[in-house]
Amino acid sequence: MTADASDLGEWRDDDGVWFRRAARVIAVDAAGRVLMMRGVDPAEPDHVWWITPGGGLDPGEGERAGAVRELFEESGIRLDPADLTGPVASRSALFSFDGRPYRQDEVLFFARLNGSAESSAEIDRSGWTAIERASVTELRWCTAAELDAVAAEEPVYPPALPAIVRGLIESGWDGVAHAVD
Repeated sequence: MTADASDLGEWRDDDGVWFRRAARVIAVDAAGRVLMMRGVDPAEPDHVWWITPGGGLDPGEGERAGAVRELFEESGIRLDPADLTGPVASRSALFSFDGRPYRQDEVLFFARLNGSAESSAEIDRSGWTAIERASVTELRWCTAAELDAVAAEEPVYPPALPAIVRGLIESGWDGVAHAVD
């Protein structure tokens, strides 16, 4: 990789693909609902998807620290890195965003929010970056059944997320970081 770093901790490799490490949080409230974000590609407004809160790690930032920072910036929900379980899954994704080809290696953590205040409070968007304001169109708490319905209409990433959420809610974490597509 060449040293073409942006302030987002991204690096462009010799083939022109941008790379970043990322961490996400599968945040489930006391009612068993997972927090989801609906995204749109600013360069392709018809390209939409659903993801959990999270994003790129800052240079030198650990996965747990990055996951809780991203969750707070994107939702206002504050957790301690010790509140996270996992990582419960990992993936390497190739995609295009805002006209750039990306490879993102990411881990997903699980957090069970015990209090009702976290999910009943208004989502705080004040920590959003300009690109988040341009590309995130909705945040929604979804039950597993609602997540299945969302996935039937629009892509959910990772595609295994509905099954992962259902397993975490019903049985807890099995202690394995499952590799998913």
